[in-house]
Amino acid sequence: MAYKTVENSEKLRDYRGDIRISRGPIDAPFLMLTLLLLTIGVVMVFSASYASAYYDLKDETGGNASYYFTRQLLFAVGGIIVMLLASRMPVNFYRKCAIWVLIGAGVLMVVVLVIGVGNEQATRWINLGPVTIQPSEIAKVGVILYFAHLICEYKNDMGTFRRGVLPFGIILVVLVGLLALQPHLSACIIILGIGFIMMFVGGTRTMWFVGGALLVAGLVGIMLFVVGYESERIGVWLDPFSDPRNDGFQVVQSLYAIGSGGLFGLGLGQSRQKYLYLPEEHNDYIFSIICEELGFIGATLILILFALLIIRGFWIALHCRDRYGFLVCTGITSLLAIQVLLNVAVCTNLVPATGISLPFFSYGGTALLMQLGEMGIILSISRDVPTRKIVKSRQIKKAAEQGV
Repeated sequence: MAYKTVENSEKLRDYRGDIRISRGPIDAPFLMLTLLLLTIGVVMVFSASYASAYYDLKDETGGNASYYFTRQLLFAVGGIIVMLLASRMPVNFYRKCAIWVLIGAGVLMVVVLVIGVGNEQATRWINLGPVTIQPSEIAKVGVILYFAHLICEYKNDMGTFRRGVLPFGIILVVLVGLLALQPHLSACIIILGIGFIMMFVGGTRTMWFVGGALLVAGLVGIMLFVVGYESERIGVWLDPFSDPRNDGFQVVQSLYAIGSGGLFGLGLGQSRQKYLYLPEEHNDYIFSIICEELGFIGATLILILFALLIIRGFWIALHCRDRYGFLVCTGITSLLAIQVLLNVAVCTNLVPATGISLPFFSYGGTALLMQLGEMGIILSISRDVPTRKIVKSRQIKKAAEQGV
């Protein structure tokens, strides 16, 4: 039977191919785990921050105990909207935007060096009045999206130095160099880690990672011994109780908070260390407050939720029908895993303090919006997982009879 139109010809070809492809719903378990962690995180921000918001930061908060909670709640609502919008965009959209996301992040990181704001040790934010932007958060997702694109472009040449190492290495060196000037060691570690994971999964030969490891060691050595940034934190990490009132104060107070929580915790809102003892209690060290208020059991349950989210993210990656979606999903899930592991390790003094936030929990607008946007990208990828529907022969026959 002759095809009536080109459009109908394509439709019949879908039927004759026995497989018809359409986008399915978003992955419900991944969405539910994300929203559950976000809800707990917003509650913990309120519990951890109201003391410092009311007593210590009156100039910034006006004595409003719910200042950080209100802002975090607004960011959470905005982040959910971003996540849902991101979940509706086709995966190919992110591939087209990848280079512009990375370039935009690089430009903003240069702007930070000129007009950025921060503290005595580092300048990492761009002040836009009511909100601040941290370009390093944008750079993380930019690396994932663009590296996935490059790996797909060079899929047959990833074993060579020219295709499988050089372009990725140039991008990483530029980004890490800009971060080192801020300086921002934690972001350097995360971006290098994500870059290496993407390259390894993409097919770069293992031998090239030896050179990469030496380069990373050299960069860290420069930051520690030449620039001098973070060198004091190394000493504090090795023996925080040698100077518990000065350099070791934050680490010691974090350990006190974790230890005093015991098995069941002191109860939600009952932390003692948040009363101006533990610095950054609503940010980098919010996990210590979680341990103090919810105890070992509560903290373990939260880590289990993170583990389930990470496992589900990798499950979605393994069931992707295209290489780009697989790489992006793997990269974003790996980013989430790295940040959770490093934040918990810092709070428990397993590694030196590096200023890494806990996803969905630590206070911060840019980070929360970007994290939820990244979850939206995974949800978008998940919509292409359960999409193959076998078309039975009788359906083929029926379509032919109707002249499609």
